[in-house]
Amino acid sequence: MLDATTRSGGTATASPRAAATDLAVAVPTARPAGRCARALLSPWSRLSLLVVLLAAAASAVLLFEPQHMLVDGVPEQLGGAAAALAYAVAYGLCTVAFVPRPLLNLAAGALFGAQLGLGAALAGTVLGAGTAFCLGRVLGQDALRPLLRGRWLKAADGQLSRHGFRSMLAARLFPGVPFWAANYCAAVSRMGLAPFLLATALGSVPNTAAYVVAGARASAPTSPAFLIALACVAVPGLVGAAVAWRKRHHLRAR
Repeated sequence: MLDATTRSGGTATASPRAAATDLAVAVPTARPAGRCARALLSPWSRLSLLVVLLAAAASAVLLFEPQHMLVDGVPEQLGGAAAALAYAVAYGLCTVAFVPRPLLNLAAGALFGAQLGLGAALAGTVLGAGTAFCLGRVLGQDALRPLLRGRWLKAADGQLSRHGFRSMLAARLFPGVPFWAANYCAAVSRMGLAPFLLATALGSVPNTAAYVVAGARASAPTSPAFLIALACVAVPGLVGAAVAWRKRHHLRAR
């Protein structure tokens, strides 16, 4: 009888029968790992991870209460551009956690003044929008796209997919759509990241500047700068509401 291995020149060579036995033992053990990996990477698993991350971010905001910066100011260790940069990062993370941008813009103006505050607010706006877009695209798009069956949802998806830049520019210019909703709707659509960020940066300038100037001039509510800023906040909102009212029949028809 032949042994399972034959030794030739000091080297052990497994017989075909032994190799087949080892392979048969290894394959079943590898299959559960593959199924587990596929389950973890499935669209609904990734969507669940997105929900957990957003819930954790919102809980962190409630726990640390960043709105106290309006009263306490920035830490004394930071000053000038470093403080504005730190605020921009915190601004972006807060928008991902659904903190309203008007509050953050007012705080930027109150803390840093009109010019530096506007730079910090715009940087935080783009950072937060880009973060939300990437999270939604990677973790939520595959699971949510099959659910776009309603007439309004299909119309919004088609508009963003075909005319992404101008649609997002309009959404940012007229403050009728919540910031977070526009971010995740764009992520679920087929809109590209570059036009999304560019439209966000350009379209957010007027509204952000109005709130930042209002925050910087809040100590003088009768000053012309403060009154003009309030007008710049109110007028786009009224125009956006009027446009949405006129477009409702067009969306229903589709």
